[in-house]
Amino acid sequence: QVKLVESGGGSVQPGGSLRLSCAVSGVTDSTWYMGWFRETSGKEGEGREPIAYIESSGVPKYADAMKGRFIISKDNVKNTLYLQMENLQPEDTGMYYCAAGPRNAIVYGVGARHWGLGTQVTVSS
Repeated sequence: QVKLVESGGGSVQPGGSLRLSCAVSGVTDSTWYMGWFRETSGKEGEGREPIAYIESSGVPKYADAMKGRFIISKDNVKNTLYLQMENLQPEDTGMYYCAAGPRNAIVYGVGARHWGLGTQVTVSS
């Protein structure tokens, strides 16, 4: 059974940083991709916005709007996915989710993905 558990969220001031973690278990398909998504305040009805994903080869890819402030990485020994977030702003406030699944599910949203329950990030002064 695939299980993803996010952690590391919290409250920070504008300009601050956070590192999110996603502990992954039960994934047996080595071709699967993994990624980070978010639902930000005021956009709850628009679905989960992609941030970044890591291909099965280990290559990271980023959504255009997320380049520069977010870094995705994966520790294969610890089976943990990370998202380093820098220079956070109030508009980054929201729930952050990790997901695992086949390439088309992670990259294009086609087909089933496995989700964690999310971790809350709040950016305010």
